[in-house]
Amino acid sequence: MKYFIHRNQLNDVVNRIVYFPHCEINRGQIFFTKECFTSEDRDCNLFISPNARIDCTGNVTIDAWTMIGHGTVILTHDHYHYGRKPLLLLQEEKGINWSNLSIGKDVWLHNCTVLNQVSKIPDGVVVGVNSTLTKNPGPYEIWAGSPAKKIGNRL
Repeated sequence: MKYFIHRNQLNDVVNRIVYFPHCEINRGQIFFTKECFTSEDRDCNLFISPNARIDCTGNVTIDAWTMIGHGTVILTHDHYHYGRKPLLLLQEEKGINWSNLSIGKDVWLHNCTVLNQVSKIPDGVVVGVNSTLTKNPGPYEIWAGSPAKKIGNRL
């Protein structure tokens, strides 16, 4: 059984999971590398759960052979939290902090993971179930927990 989605399904999944919470500040886009569509035995080599959520305040680029599990939330923005001023007023004055995100090849974001303020997930990274990743991992590292910590390397 093949778990990867077909190319014609990808657009439907993206339309379902991408949202723009701060489009008044910036409206990003989602990009897929051409390698996502060059496999000989399939027309698309990605799995993205239709129950994931991708915040496109910043741009998100996804590379080949990536799997994004059920309930995973990818955030490209955060709010400022310093001082004793009400947070809503702080947002009105300062806006939000947003960045672009690049997800490399052969990445597995298990079910219910959260990416928060991460700008690059290099090739081969695995993030465990229910983990909250707040730091950029290294290539082929395995991270888990909340907040996520490096627990190993793919060998």
